[in-house]
Amino acid sequence: MNTNELIIYDKIIGSKRASNFVWGFILLIGGLGFFLVGLSTYLKVNLIPFYNLKELIFIPQGIIMIFYGCFAITLSFYIYLLIFWDIGGGYNEFNKSDKIIRIARKGFPGKNRNIFLVYSFNNIKSIKLILKEGLNPQRLILLCTKDFREIPLNSIEQPLAISEIEKKASDLAIFLDVKLEGY
Repeated sequence: MNTNELIIYDKIIGSKRASNFVWGFILLIGGLGFFLVGLSTYLKVNLIPFYNLKELIFIPQGIIMIFYGCFAITLSFYIYLLIFWDIGGGYNEFNKSDKIIRIARKGFPGKNRNIFLVYSFNNIKSIKLILKEGLNPQRLILLCTKDFREIPLNSIEQPLAISEIEKKASDLAIFLDVKLEGY
């Protein structure tokens, strides 16, 4: 969060996270391996030199391996497209001098790719903090408007520490001069 006395600018990392690069690479390598093993059973030629394929036959093992390989390769290309398009990336800008909040995000390509929301400070009811623990922890900061909209302000990445997200939400509520709600 970049801040001075009149403006808070918060850059949101979308799908260009290191974990997406890693998962895309793992799926691509694994998918290529499965595809080559399945293709080797069909061609009866060992395309993977360090693996003995004599125990596998094309029907049903080879077909299943080709299917899993194609699926993993397709999924890895989809992940790399998300990274290339930077889905979910953008920024939050809270400008105290203009009394305006600007929220920008990138979506899928098309005529509505760029999502740009502008709110006046007068239209803001509160800042809401959602903390859920468990197997899938959820730590969100929401901007609540007077017309009952709840706009997420933080990115969906690895959850921040509870103390860090509480401080971020309370600082933002103080900056906007609104109440802080907890859930």
